[in-house]
Formats: sequence, C-alpha cells, structure tokens
Amino acid sequence: MTAPRMPGKITVRDVAMRDGVQNLKRILPTDLKVELIEGMADAGIQRIEATSFMNPKAVPNTADADEVMRRIRRKPGVRYEALVANLRGAKRAIEAGCDGVQQVISLTDVHNRANVNRSVKQSLEEMKQIAGVVRGAGILFCGAISLATGCPYTGRVPEESVYDLAGKYVDLGVDEIFLCDSMGMGDPARMGRMVGDIRRRWPETSLVVHIHNTRGMGLANAFASMQAGAATLDASLGGLGGCPFAPGASGNVSTEDLVHMLWLMEIETGVDLDALRVLAGKLAEALDTPLFSAVHQAGKSFEKSPVPARLLVGEDERTIQDVDGLAERV
Repeated sequence: MTAPRMPGKITVRDVAMRDGVQNLKRILPTDLKVELIEGMADAGIQRIEATSFMNPKAVPNTADADEVMRRIRRKPGVRYEALVANLRGAKRAIEAGCDGVQQVISLTDVHNRANVNRSVKQSLEEMKQIAGVVRGAGILFCGAISLATGCPYTGRVPEESVYDLAGKYVDLGVDEIFLCDSMGMGDPARMGRMVGDIRRRWPETSLVVHIHNTRGMGLANAFASMQAGAATLDASLGGLGGCPFAPGASGNVSTEDLVHMLWLMEIETGVDLDALRVLAGKLAEALDTPLFSAVHQAGKSFEKSPVPARLLVGEDERTIQDVDGLAERV
C-alpha cells in the first residue's frame, strides 16, 4: 500500500494555556495568559486551546477560564477552544464563547477516574448529552482519546482499544478525533500506524494528533504522524505540559520546535517563528525556570553568530593561526 503524501501545510494548534499550565505549581497570572493567547494569534496560530473548564480545586491554574475567555481580544480566523470533562464544563465553555469544545476520555478506567472522577462508561454516557448541547450551540465538538499509547498505571494500551473508542466517538457525531500520546510513550512506528488506520477507517472525520515529549520522541512522532497523513498537530509554547493525574507526564512537544522543524522542511504553517520565540521568552521570564524548548535555548538553525575578534584580520578575512594552534592544543 502506498503511504500518504506528506501534507504541504500543517495546522499547529497550541495548548500551552491549557495543557501547558495545568501541571504548574505556580499560578500563572490571567493578564499573562491573555497576553500570550493574543500574541499566539498575532503570530499566526489559528487554533488555540485557551483554557479548560474543569473543577478549579483539581486544576487551579485554569480556575480563571471564564475570565480568560471574556478578556481575550478575538482575532478573525482564529478558533479559541477549550477542554471539558463533563456536561457542566461544556455548558460553561459554550456560555464563555468558546469556538470548540473537546471532551477527554481516557482508555483505562483507573486513569479516567483519577482524571475526571468517572468510569469510561460513565464518561461515554455523558458524552451523548454533551454532544447534543455542543451541536445545538453550533460549535466544533471533538473527542479526545487520552492514553492512546499507554497508561501510567496499567501499561501498554492495545491499539484496538483506541479504534474502539474512536468508533464510539464517530457514532456520537464528533467533528474531530484527537489521538493523544498523553504519557509520551508513543514511538514513530506506532504513531504512524494509528494515524493511518484512523484516517482509513473514518476518512470523513478530522483528526488532530496530540504529542508529549516526555521521552524525547515528540518531533519524531510528529514526523511519523505527518507521513501517515495527519495535518493538524498539537504543541505547547515553551514545551510546557503534563497531567497532574499521570506520574511523569512531562511537557508537550514545543510549539516553536515543531514550527522550526516544519520551517526547515519547507512545510507551510503560516506561523511567525520569531514572534513565537519572543512569547516563549516572556513565558520563561514569568516562570523563572528553563523551558523545554530547544529553539528557545539554542535559537534557529543557521542564525549567524559574531566572529570572535581574535579570528579576524580585516573586515572579511580570518586568520588561520589561532585555529591551528587550538587544534594542536586539543
């Protein structure tokens, strides 16, 4: 079977102000969240998961969800979305003016109970009500398959379990399926295979791939997903991310690292990488901690550094003596 062609354009969907902040011990100021969301939209990010409507006691960093949605300056053509876990959250998201609602269900009961205090069966039953309410509001309704590659409590998850839940989502009328490597346990072979299988089984349903970089395979998994035909990828400014109910589920793939890779590959994103780097700098300054972003730390490829003065003879000439001497010393 011939592999799908690599998409010529990728939509990068940023989740920093939801997934990125939910695991932080420090509460990020609402003013900064609004500034970063608006900055991402100005930089060309067309889909932003701006917040989640969860229990504020469980996820205190999104307790200001209603205020964030009320205060952000909406840019035409940008979709501002939110994560929910139950009917109450979905109603709040609609009232706040979200352009899309994503309900998340884990593949294992133990994690689903830890995450949303429900069994998988209970979440699916409530999804029927959520689907009706969201569709009635005329906005995007998405179903997220959490733990698509593995559970921190039960281990490897069978791929058929992923397809089974995806099928249930399609039967409930979701507009999009989110395939989530929530624990960063995925590998390129598995991610590519699952993306390809979902696209073949449900070609009329859109697909978003959500990738964590917990074990350093984020960009490799993104590449494999694109090779299999995925055209929308989640990422997080600065590489922030993680689940408070999943041990070791550290950062998402960095938005600026993903955009940088696509820029090098000459794949269109419509995103201003330099503007993203400025935003990542503001985030790093606010957190007073290093970000999980290679581009933030090292800069873009091919950026030229000043030539040290001792290596210059004239304006454009370099002396070889110092370099030879250094080689001898080494």
